[in-house]
Amino acid sequence: MAFRGTHDHNLDAKNRLTVPSKLRHELGEQVVLAKGVDDCLGLWPLDAYDAMVDEALDGLNPATPKFRKIQRFFNSQAFPTELDSAGRVMIPPFLMEALGSGREVVVAGAGRCLEIWSRESWATETVDLDAGIDDLTANLGHAG
Repeated sequence: MAFRGTHDHNLDAKNRLTVPSKLRHELGEQVVLAKGVDDCLGLWPLDAYDAMVDEALDGLNPATPKFRKIQRFFNSQAFPTELDSAGRVMIPPFLMEALGSGREVVVAGAGRCLEIWSRESWATETVDLDAGIDDLTANLGHAG
């Protein structure tokens, strides 16, 4: 399953996000909420998150600082959880920092996971995405 689409949402007073209903089944019962490498959070099916971490570490020597830093980042910044009966996921304080103080968020499909962005950060990201696609298509010899 590839997660696609963009959905505007608001966090509730307890910092819970209601996951779009059509995406809940694909996430499964066990999920991982994790800080992304960009200014967002990722909401992953548990197996997909574990596979992504394994891929990031694949081929690296476990005795190296690079391996340990990557492993530490992906594991210390992750929060295993599950959706409640209403399809909500609570965002813990240490991950709320990545979203800033606002409650308005965008849930964006990112292939193997959903990304959760503040609306402000998402607006900036979409400008960068548009520019990046224009550059990519120009470099491929296609019109933008």
